[in-house]
Amino acid sequence: MTRLTRFIRTTAFKLSLLYIAVFTVMSGVLVVYVSESTEDLMSEQVVQSIDTEIKGLSDTYVRGGIRSLVEAIDDRMRHPDASLYLLVDFSGNALVGNIARLPTVVLEEADGGLRRVRYTRLGEGVEDIERQAMVRTFELRGGFRLLVGRDLGEQLRFSNLLANALRLWLVVVVVMAAITWLFVSRRVMKRIDDISASSRMIMNGDLSERLSLAGTNDEFDRLAVNLNDMLDRIELLMQSMKDVTDNIAHDLKTPLTRLRTRIETALRDASDEEGYQGALESTLSETDHLLRIFNALLRIARIESMAPGSVMEPADLHKLVAEVAELYEPLVEDEGGRLETDVPEGLMAVCNRDLISQVMVNLIENALKYGRPETGGLELRLSAREEKGRVLLTVTDNGPGIPEKDHDRVMDRFVRLEESRSEPGTGLGLSLVKAVARLHGGDLRFKNEDPGLSARIDLALAAPESSRSGHGESGNSGKSGDTNG
Repeated sequence: MTRLTRFIRTTAFKLSLLYIAVFTVMSGVLVVYVSESTEDLMSEQVVQSIDTEIKGLSDTYVRGGIRSLVEAIDDRMRHPDASLYLLVDFSGNALVGNIARLPTVVLEEADGGLRRVRYTRLGEGVEDIERQAMVRTFELRGGFRLLVGRDLGEQLRFSNLLANALRLWLVVVVVMAAITWLFVSRRVMKRIDDISASSRMIMNGDLSERLSLAGTNDEFDRLAVNLNDMLDRIELLMQSMKDVTDNIAHDLKTPLTRLRTRIETALRDASDEEGYQGALESTLSETDHLLRIFNALLRIARIESMAPGSVMEPADLHKLVAEVAELYEPLVEDEGGRLETDVPEGLMAVCNRDLISQVMVNLIENALKYGRPETGGLELRLSAREEKGRVLLTVTDNGPGIPEKDHDRVMDRFVRLEESRSEPGTGLGLSLVKAVARLHGGDLRFKNEDPGLSARIDLALAAPESSRSGHGESGNSGKSGDTNG
Protein backbone atom coordinates (compact mmCIF):
# COMPACT_ATOMS: atom_id res chain seq x y z
CA MET A 1 0.00 0.00 0.00
CA THR A 2 2.87 2.37 0.78
CA ARG A 3 4.48 1.71 -2.60
CA LEU A 4 1.12 2.18 -4.33
CA THR A 5 0.56 5.48 -2.54
CA ARG A 6 4.07 6.65 -3.43
CA PHE A 7 3.51 5.60 -7.03
CA ILE A 8 0.18 7.46 -7.29
CA ARG A 9 1.80 10.63 -5.96
CA THR A 10 4.52 10.65 -8.59
CA THR A 11 4.55 13.17 -11.40
CA ALA A 12 4.85 10.35 -13.95
CA PHE A 13 1.56 8.85 -12.74
CA LYS A 14 -0.24 12.19 -12.80
CA LEU A 15 1.06 13.05 -16.27
CA SER A 16 0.13 9.61 -17.58
CA LEU A 17 -3.35 9.94 -16.10
CA LEU A 18 -3.68 13.32 -17.76
CA TYR A 19 -2.58 11.86 -21.11
CA ILE A 20 -5.13 9.03 -20.81
CA ALA A 21 -7.89 11.53 -20.03
CA VAL A 22 -6.89 13.70 -22.97
CA PHE A 23 -6.71 10.73 -25.36
CA THR A 24 -10.10 9.47 -24.15
CA VAL A 25 -11.80 12.84 -24.53
CA MET A 26 -10.23 13.40 -27.95
CA SER A 27 -11.30 9.93 -29.11
CA GLY A 28 -14.81 10.48 -27.74
CA VAL A 29 -15.08 13.77 -29.59
CA LEU A 30 -13.84 12.01 -32.75
CA VAL A 31 -16.44 9.24 -32.33
CA VAL A 32 -19.28 11.72 -31.90
CA TYR A 33 -18.11 13.87 -34.80
CA VAL A 34 -17.70 10.96 -37.22
CA SER A 35 -21.01 9.40 -36.21
CA GLU A 36 -23.00 12.60 -36.57
CA SER A 37 -21.27 13.55 -39.81
CA THR A 38 -21.93 10.10 -41.28
CA GLU A 39 -25.57 10.13 -40.19
CA ASP A 40 -26.08 13.61 -41.63
CA LEU A 41 -24.50 12.56 -44.92
CA MET A 42 -26.63 9.41 -45.22
CA SER A 43 -29.78 11.30 -44.26
CA GLU A 44 -29.04 13.85 -46.95
CA GLN A 45 -28.64 11.06 -49.49
CA VAL A 46 -31.99 9.57 -48.41
CA VAL A 47 -33.74 12.92 -48.76
CA GLN A 48 -32.24 13.45 -52.22
CA SER A 49 -33.35 9.97 -53.28
CA ILE A 50 -36.91 10.56 -52.03
CA ASP A 51 -37.13 13.95 -53.70
CA THR A 52 -35.95 12.44 -56.98
CA GLU A 53 -38.60 9.67 -56.76
CA ILE A 54 -41.34 12.20 -55.97
CA LYS A 55 -40.41 14.42 -58.90
CA GLY A 56 -40.44 11.51 -61.31
CA LEU A 57 -43.80 10.16 -60.09
CA SER A 58 -45.35 13.63 -60.07
CA ASP A 59 -44.35 14.12 -63.70
CA THR A 60 -45.85 10.72 -64.56
CA TYR A 61 -49.14 11.60 -62.85
CA VAL A 62 -49.33 14.94 -64.63
CA ARG A 63 -48.74 13.35 -68.02
CA GLY A 64 -50.80 10.14 -67.79
CA GLY A 65 -53.09 10.41 -64.79
CA ILE A 66 -53.71 7.90 -62.02
CA ARG A 67 -53.41 4.83 -64.28
CA SER A 68 -49.93 5.80 -65.45
CA LEU A 69 -48.94 6.57 -61.86
CA VAL A 70 -50.12 3.12 -60.68
CA GLU A 71 -48.21 1.42 -63.50
CA ALA A 72 -45.06 3.43 -62.73
CA ILE A 73 -45.23 2.57 -59.03
CA ASP A 74 -45.90 -1.08 -59.80
CA ASP A 75 -42.90 -1.14 -62.15
CA ARG A 76 -40.59 0.46 -59.60
CA MET A 77 -41.78 -1.92 -56.87
CA ARG A 78 -40.43 -4.83 -58.89
CA HIS A 79 -36.84 -3.59 -58.43
CA PRO A 80 -35.30 -4.94 -55.19
CA ASP A 81 -34.17 -1.77 -53.49
CA ALA A 82 -34.95 0.25 -50.39
CA SER A 83 -37.57 2.51 -51.98
CA LEU A 84 -41.09 2.54 -50.51
CA TYR A 85 -44.33 3.45 -52.25
CA LEU A 86 -47.99 3.63 -51.26
CA LEU A 87 -50.89 5.13 -53.22
CA VAL A 88 -54.36 5.33 -51.55
CA ASP A 89 -57.67 6.80 -52.67
CA PHE A 90 -59.78 9.37 -50.83
CA SER A 91 -61.27 6.54 -48.67
CA GLY A 92 -57.86 5.29 -47.60
CA ASN A 93 -57.94 2.13 -49.73
CA ALA A 94 -54.54 1.08 -51.00
CA LEU A 95 -54.31 1.09 -54.79
CA VAL A 96 -50.67 0.06 -55.12
CA GLY A 97 -47.59 -0.09 -52.90
CA ASN A 98 -45.14 -2.28 -50.98
CA ILE A 99 -46.10 -1.21 -47.45
CA ALA A 100 -48.30 -3.53 -45.40
CA ARG A 101 -48.79 -1.42 -42.31
CA LEU A 102 -47.81 2.01 -40.98
CA PRO A 103 -49.33 4.61 -38.64
CA THR A 104 -52.53 6.07 -40.16
CA VAL A 105 -51.53 9.56 -39.11
CA VAL A 106 -48.80 9.50 -41.76
CA LEU A 107 -51.37 9.37 -44.59
CA GLU A 108 -53.76 11.76 -42.86
CA GLU A 109 -51.07 14.46 -42.63
CA ALA A 110 -50.27 14.62 -46.32
CA ASP A 111 -48.40 17.90 -46.06
CA GLY A 112 -45.29 16.85 -47.99
CA GLY A 113 -43.13 17.00 -44.88
CA LEU A 114 -40.29 14.62 -44.21
CA ARG A 115 -40.85 12.31 -41.27
CA ARG A 116 -39.34 9.17 -39.74
CA VAL A 117 -41.81 6.29 -39.28
CA ARG A 118 -41.99 2.62 -38.39
CA TYR A 119 -43.64 0.34 -40.93
CA THR A 120 -44.12 -3.26 -42.05
CA ARG A 121 -43.21 -4.20 -45.60
CA LEU A 122 -45.14 -6.49 -47.96
CA GLY A 123 -43.80 -9.73 -49.39
CA GLU A 124 -41.04 -12.27 -48.75
CA GLY A 125 -42.55 -13.34 -45.41
CA VAL A 126 -41.34 -10.36 -43.53
CA GLU A 127 -44.73 -8.71 -42.91
CA ASP A 128 -44.31 -8.93 -39.15
CA ILE A 129 -40.88 -7.32 -39.12
CA GLU A 130 -41.09 -3.67 -38.11
CA ARG A 131 -38.70 -1.42 -39.95
CA GLN A 132 -37.78 2.24 -39.99
CA ALA A 133 -38.09 4.54 -42.97
CA MET A 134 -37.93 8.16 -43.98
CA VAL A 135 -41.06 9.17 -45.95
CA ARG A 136 -42.89 12.09 -47.56
CA THR A 137 -46.70 12.08 -48.04
CA PHE A 138 -48.57 14.56 -50.17
CA GLU A 139 -52.07 14.79 -51.71
CA LEU A 140 -52.77 14.55 -55.44
CA ARG A 141 -55.71 15.90 -57.39
CA GLY A 142 -58.80 13.73 -56.97
CA GLY A 143 -58.19 13.03 -53.27
CA PHE A 144 -55.40 10.53 -53.87
CA ARG A 145 -52.50 10.41 -51.39
CA LEU A 146 -49.04 9.31 -52.42
CA LEU A 147 -46.32 8.18 -49.96
CA VAL A 148 -42.72 7.86 -51.14
CA GLY A 149 -39.96 6.81 -48.77
CA ARG A 150 -36.69 5.10 -48.24
CA ASP A 151 -35.96 2.20 -45.93
CA LEU A 152 -33.31 3.06 -43.29
CA GLY A 153 -32.21 -0.50 -42.60
CA GLU A 154 -28.91 -0.22 -44.46
CA GLN A 155 -28.24 3.18 -42.96
CA LEU A 156 -28.94 1.92 -39.46
CA ARG A 157 -26.76 -1.16 -39.99
CA PHE A 158 -23.94 1.01 -41.30
CA SER A 159 -24.36 3.45 -38.40
CA ASN A 160 -24.29 0.57 -35.91
CA LEU A 161 -21.24 -0.88 -37.61
CA LEU A 162 -19.51 2.50 -37.53
CA ALA A 163 -20.51 3.08 -33.92
CA ASN A 164 -19.19 -0.36 -32.91
CA ALA A 165 -15.94 0.28 -34.79
CA LEU A 166 -15.53 3.67 -33.15
CA ARG A 167 -16.33 2.24 -29.73
CA LEU A 168 -13.75 -0.48 -30.34
CA TRP A 169 -11.29 2.23 -31.42
CA LEU A 170 -12.02 4.12 -28.21
CA VAL A 171 -11.40 1.01 -26.14
CA VAL A 172 -8.17 0.28 -28.03
CA VAL A 173 -7.00 3.88 -27.53
CA VAL A 174 -7.66 3.70 -23.80
CA VAL A 175 -5.98 0.28 -23.50
CA MET A 176 -2.95 1.39 -25.53
CA ALA A 177 -2.74 4.60 -23.52
CA ALA A 178 -2.84 2.55 -20.32
CA ILE A 179 -0.14 0.18 -21.60
CA THR A 180 1.99 3.12 -22.71
CA TRP A 181 1.42 4.75 -19.34
CA LEU A 182 2.52 1.60 -17.50
CA PHE A 183 5.62 1.25 -19.69
CA VAL A 184 6.60 4.91 -19.55
CA SER A 185 5.85 5.33 -15.86
CA ARG A 186 7.77 2.17 -14.94
CA ARG A 187 10.71 3.26 -17.09
CA VAL A 188 10.65 6.80 -15.73
CA MET A 189 10.23 5.56 -12.18
CA LYS A 190 13.17 3.17 -12.60
CA ARG A 191 15.42 5.98 -13.85
CA ILE A 192 14.30 8.26 -11.02
CA ASP A 193 14.80 5.48 -8.47
CA ASP A 194 18.31 4.89 -9.86
CA ILE A 195 19.07 8.60 -9.51
CA SER A 196 17.68 8.60 -5.96
CA ALA A 197 19.71 5.52 -5.01
CA SER A 198 22.91 7.05 -6.40
CA SER A 199 22.14 10.31 -4.61
CA ARG A 200 21.71 8.48 -1.31
CA MET A 201 25.06 6.73 -1.76
CA ILE A 202 26.71 10.08 -2.51
CA MET A 203 25.06 11.69 0.52
CA ASN A 204 26.35 8.79 2.63
CA GLY A 205 29.89 9.75 1.68
CA ASP A 206 30.67 7.75 -1.46
CA LEU A 207 31.75 10.63 -3.70
CA SER A 208 32.95 8.20 -6.38
CA GLU A 209 29.37 7.07 -7.11
CA ARG A 210 27.96 8.27 -10.44
CA LEU A 211 24.54 8.22 -12.07
CA SER A 212 24.07 5.40 -14.55
CA LEU A 213 23.55 6.07 -18.26
CA ALA A 214 21.13 4.09 -20.43
CA GLY A 215 22.98 5.01 -23.62
CA THR A 216 19.84 6.43 -25.29
CA ASN A 217 21.03 10.06 -25.07
CA ASP A 218 17.57 11.06 -23.85
CA GLU A 219 16.84 13.80 -21.33
CA PHE A 220 17.66 11.48 -18.42
CA ASP A 221 21.03 10.63 -19.95
CA ARG A 222 21.76 14.32 -20.55
CA LEU A 223 20.75 15.11 -16.98
CA ALA A 224 22.92 12.27 -15.68
CA VAL A 225 25.90 13.49 -17.73
CA ASN A 226 25.57 17.01 -16.34
CA LEU A 227 25.12 15.75 -12.79
CA ASN A 228 28.11 13.41 -13.18
CA ASP A 229 30.22 16.34 -14.40
CA MET A 230 29.06 18.31 -11.38
CA LEU A 231 29.91 15.38 -9.10
CA ASP A 232 33.35 15.11 -10.72
CA ARG A 233 33.88 18.78 -9.95
CA ILE A 234 32.65 18.38 -6.37
CA GLU A 235 34.84 15.32 -5.84
CA LEU A 236 37.81 17.21 -7.24
CA LEU A 237 37.13 20.16 -4.94
CA MET A 238 36.71 17.88 -1.95
CA GLN A 239 39.91 16.04 -2.81
CA SER A 240 41.67 19.36 -3.32
CA MET A 241 40.41 20.53 0.05
CA LYS A 242 41.70 17.35 1.64
CA ASP A 243 45.04 17.71 -0.13
CA VAL A 244 45.27 21.36 0.87
CA THR A 245 44.52 20.48 4.47
CA ASP A 246 47.13 17.72 4.47
CA ASN A 247 49.69 19.91 2.71
CA ILE A 248 49.02 22.88 4.99
CA ALA A 249 49.51 20.62 7.99
CA HIS A 250 52.75 19.33 6.45
CA ASP A 251 54.15 22.58 5.05
CA LEU A 252 53.22 24.79 7.97
CA LYS A 253 54.50 22.38 10.56
CA THR A 254 58.14 23.06 9.67
CA PRO A 255 58.05 26.91 9.75
CA LEU A 256 55.87 26.88 12.86
CA THR A 257 58.29 24.45 14.54
CA ARG A 258 61.23 26.67 13.54
CA LEU A 259 59.35 29.69 14.81
CA ARG A 260 58.70 28.07 18.17
CA THR A 261 62.28 26.77 18.42
CA ARG A 262 63.79 30.22 17.80
CA ILE A 263 61.49 31.85 20.31
CA GLU A 264 62.38 29.21 22.91
CA THR A 265 66.09 29.57 22.07
CA ALA A 266 65.87 33.35 22.39
CA LEU A 267 64.11 33.09 25.72
CA ARG A 268 66.64 30.56 26.96
CA ASP A 269 69.95 31.74 25.53
CA ALA A 270 69.65 35.40 24.53
CA SER A 271 71.31 37.58 27.15
CA ASP A 272 71.41 40.96 25.47
CA GLU A 273 69.44 43.19 23.12
CA GLU A 274 71.32 41.96 20.06
CA GLY A 275 70.28 38.36 20.74
CA TYR A 276 66.65 39.26 21.15
CA GLN A 277 66.73 41.40 18.00
CA GLY A 278 68.15 38.51 15.97
CA ALA A 279 65.46 36.18 17.29
CA LEU A 280 62.73 38.69 16.43
CA GLU A 281 64.12 39.22 12.92
CA SER A 282 64.15 35.49 12.19
CA THR A 283 60.68 35.20 13.68
CA LEU A 284 59.48 38.04 11.44
CA SER A 285 60.98 36.29 8.40
CA GLU A 286 59.14 33.05 9.20
CA THR A 287 55.93 35.02 9.76
CA ASP A 288 56.25 36.68 6.36
CA HIS A 289 56.68 33.24 4.79
CA LEU A 290 53.49 32.02 6.48
CA LEU A 291 51.60 35.11 5.33
CA ARG A 292 52.75 34.52 1.76
CA ILE A 293 51.37 31.00 1.92
CA PHE A 294 47.98 32.14 3.23
CA ASN A 295 47.79 35.02 0.74
CA ALA A 296 48.51 32.60 -2.11
CA LEU A 297 45.82 30.20 -0.89
CA LEU A 298 43.29 33.02 -0.60
CA ARG A 299 44.11 34.27 -4.09
CA ILE A 300 43.69 30.79 -5.58
CA ALA A 301 40.39 30.39 -3.73
CA ARG A 302 39.16 33.72 -5.08
CA ILE A 303 40.09 32.74 -8.63
CA GLU A 304 38.37 29.35 -8.34
CA SER A 305 35.21 31.01 -7.01
CA MET A 306 34.93 33.43 -9.96
CA ALA A 307 32.26 32.78 -12.56
CA PRO A 308 33.84 32.00 -15.96
CA GLY A 309 33.57 35.03 -18.24
CA SER A 310 32.68 37.44 -15.43
CA VAL A 311 36.02 39.30 -15.54
CA MET A 312 36.98 38.82 -19.19
CA GLU A 313 37.54 41.39 -21.91
CA PRO A 314 39.46 41.51 -25.21
CA ALA A 315 43.20 42.12 -24.73
CA ASP A 316 46.11 42.54 -27.15
CA LEU A 317 48.48 39.68 -26.27
CA HIS A 318 51.29 41.23 -28.30
CA LYS A 319 51.33 44.27 -26.01
CA LEU A 320 50.63 42.26 -22.85
CA VAL A 321 53.54 39.85 -23.45
CA ALA A 322 55.80 42.76 -24.37
CA GLU A 323 55.03 44.47 -21.04
CA VAL A 324 55.91 41.35 -19.03
CA ALA A 325 59.04 40.72 -21.11
CA GLU A 326 60.18 44.31 -20.62
CA LEU A 327 59.81 43.87 -16.86
CA TYR A 328 61.70 40.55 -16.61
CA GLU A 329 64.29 40.87 -19.39
CA PRO A 330 66.86 42.69 -17.19
CA LEU A 331 66.42 40.10 -14.43
CA VAL A 332 66.95 37.19 -16.85
CA GLU A 333 70.02 38.89 -18.33
CA ASP A 334 71.43 39.42 -14.83
CA GLU A 335 71.12 35.64 -14.38
CA GLY A 336 73.12 35.15 -17.55
CA GLY A 337 70.15 34.21 -19.68
CA ARG A 338 68.08 35.56 -22.53
CA LEU A 339 64.35 36.31 -22.86
CA GLU A 340 62.63 36.31 -26.27
CA THR A 341 59.03 36.91 -27.37
CA ASP A 342 57.13 35.63 -30.41
CA VAL A 343 53.58 37.00 -30.56
CA PRO A 344 51.95 38.21 -33.80
CA GLU A 345 50.78 41.80 -33.75
CA GLY A 346 47.04 42.22 -33.31
CA LEU A 347 46.54 38.78 -31.74
CA MET A 348 43.54 39.29 -29.47
CA ALA A 349 42.29 37.05 -26.67
CA VAL A 350 39.34 37.29 -24.31
CA CYS A 351 40.97 37.20 -20.89
CA ASN A 352 41.64 38.94 -17.60
CA ARG A 353 44.80 41.00 -18.19
CA ASP A 354 45.96 40.98 -14.57
CA LEU A 355 45.53 37.21 -14.17
CA ILE A 356 47.25 36.40 -17.47
CA SER A 357 50.11 38.71 -16.50
CA GLN A 358 50.32 36.84 -13.19
CA VAL A 359 50.41 33.51 -15.09
CA MET A 360 53.38 34.64 -17.19
CA VAL A 361 55.16 36.03 -14.09
CA ASN A 362 54.71 32.74 -12.21
CA LEU A 363 55.90 30.65 -15.15
CA ILE A 364 58.94 32.91 -15.74
CA GLU A 365 59.97 32.85 -12.07
CA ASN A 366 59.41 29.10 -11.97
CA ALA A 367 61.79 28.78 -14.93
CA LEU A 368 64.32 31.07 -13.21
CA LYS A 369 64.29 28.78 -10.16
CA TYR A 370 64.07 25.32 -11.70
CA GLY A 371 64.61 25.72 -15.44
CA ARG A 372 68.33 26.51 -15.61
CA PRO A 373 70.27 24.11 -17.86
CA GLU A 374 73.26 22.20 -16.47
CA THR A 375 75.53 24.01 -18.94
CA GLY A 376 75.08 27.33 -20.66
CA GLY A 377 72.68 30.14 -19.97
CA LEU A 378 68.96 30.09 -19.47
CA GLU A 379 66.89 30.77 -22.59
CA LEU A 380 63.28 31.81 -22.03
CA ARG A 381 60.72 32.28 -24.77
CA LEU A 382 57.25 33.81 -24.46
CA SER A 383 55.05 32.97 -27.45
CA ALA A 384 51.41 32.98 -28.47
CA ARG A 385 49.59 31.77 -31.58
CA GLU A 386 46.12 30.98 -32.82
CA GLU A 387 45.20 27.30 -33.06
CA LYS A 388 41.74 25.83 -33.77
CA GLY A 389 39.87 28.95 -32.73
CA ARG A 390 41.82 29.30 -29.46
CA VAL A 391 44.95 31.22 -28.47
CA LEU A 392 47.87 29.18 -27.08
CA LEU A 393 50.08 31.13 -24.68
CA THR A 394 53.38 29.35 -24.04
CA VAL A 395 56.41 29.88 -21.79
CA THR A 396 59.40 27.71 -22.83
CA ASP A 397 62.80 27.20 -21.20
CA ASN A 398 65.84 25.09 -22.03
CA GLY A 399 66.22 23.44 -18.62
CA PRO A 400 65.99 19.82 -17.44
CA GLY A 401 62.19 19.75 -17.71
CA ILE A 402 59.75 17.76 -15.55
CA PRO A 403 59.34 13.97 -15.65
CA GLU A 404 56.18 13.17 -17.58
CA LYS A 405 54.73 11.20 -14.68
CA ASP A 406 54.83 14.39 -12.58
CA HIS A 407 53.14 16.70 -15.11
CA ASP A 408 49.78 16.49 -13.34
CA ARG A 409 51.12 16.22 -9.79
CA VAL A 410 53.27 19.34 -10.05
CA MET A 411 50.11 21.45 -10.47
CA ASP A 412 48.75 20.36 -7.09
CA ARG A 413 49.06 22.71 -4.15
CA PHE A 414 52.24 22.65 -2.08
CA VAL A 415 53.86 20.13 -4.44
CA ARG A 416 57.53 20.89 -5.04
CA LEU A 417 59.66 18.42 -6.97
CA GLU A 418 62.78 19.77 -5.27
CA GLU A 419 62.87 17.44 -2.28
CA SER A 420 65.40 19.52 -0.38
CA ARG A 421 63.24 22.64 -0.75
CA SER A 422 66.34 24.81 -0.62
CA GLU A 423 64.83 27.27 -3.09
CA PRO A 424 62.39 29.81 -1.65
CA GLY A 425 58.75 29.34 -2.54
CA THR A 426 55.41 27.99 -1.41
CA GLY A 427 54.59 25.35 -4.01
CA LEU A 428 51.45 27.28 -5.01
CA GLY A 429 52.56 29.10 -8.16
CA LEU A 430 51.52 26.42 -10.64
CA SER A 431 48.30 25.80 -8.71
CA LEU A 432 47.41 29.45 -9.32
CA VAL A 433 48.27 29.12 -13.02
CA LYS A 434 46.03 26.04 -13.24
CA ALA A 435 43.16 27.90 -11.53
CA VAL A 436 43.51 30.86 -13.94
CA ALA A 437 43.55 28.50 -16.95
CA ARG A 438 40.33 26.85 -15.77
CA LEU A 439 38.73 30.24 -15.20
CA HIS A 440 39.46 31.02 -18.85
CA GLY A 441 37.92 27.74 -20.03
CA GLY A 442 41.27 26.09 -20.75
CA ASP A 443 43.95 23.93 -19.14
CA LEU A 444 47.56 24.16 -18.08
CA ARG A 445 49.63 21.63 -20.02
CA PHE A 446 53.33 20.76 -19.94
CA LYS A 447 55.49 19.32 -22.70
CA ASN A 448 59.11 18.26 -22.51
CA GLU A 449 60.95 19.84 -25.43
CA ASP A 450 64.25 17.93 -25.07
CA PRO A 451 65.88 20.03 -23.84
CA GLY A 452 63.59 22.25 -21.89
CA LEU A 453 59.97 22.45 -20.89
CA SER A 454 57.02 24.34 -22.35
CA ALA A 455 54.06 25.36 -20.22
CA ARG A 456 51.00 26.47 -22.15
CA ILE A 457 47.47 27.61 -21.47
CA ASP A 458 44.70 28.21 -24.02
CA LEU A 459 42.44 31.28 -24.15
CA ALA A 460 39.37 32.30 -26.14
CA LEU A 461 40.14 34.09 -29.38
CA ALA A 462 38.73 37.62 -29.79
CA ALA A 463 38.04 39.26 -33.14
CA PRO A 464 40.26 42.33 -33.59
CA GLU A 465 37.42 44.62 -34.72
CA SER A 466 35.34 43.80 -31.63
CA SER A 467 38.14 44.49 -29.19
CA ARG A 468 40.09 47.54 -30.35
CA SER A 469 38.67 49.53 -27.48
CA GLY A 470 40.67 47.36 -25.11
CA HIS A 471 44.08 47.97 -26.76
CA GLY A 472 44.92 50.96 -24.65
CA GLU A 473 44.16 49.37 -21.30
CA SER A 474 46.94 48.84 -18.86
CA GLY A 475 47.31 46.11 -16.29
CA ASN A 476 49.36 45.24 -13.23
CA SER A 477 51.50 42.86 -15.17
CA GLY A 478 54.25 42.29 -12.65
CA LYS A 479 52.90 43.02 -9.20
CA SER A 480 52.19 39.70 -7.57
CA GLY A 481 55.25 38.23 -5.99
CA ASP A 482 53.27 36.46 -3.22
CA THR A 483 52.00 33.70 -5.46
CA ASN A 484 55.18 32.50 -7.14
CA GLY A 485 56.15 28.90 -6.65
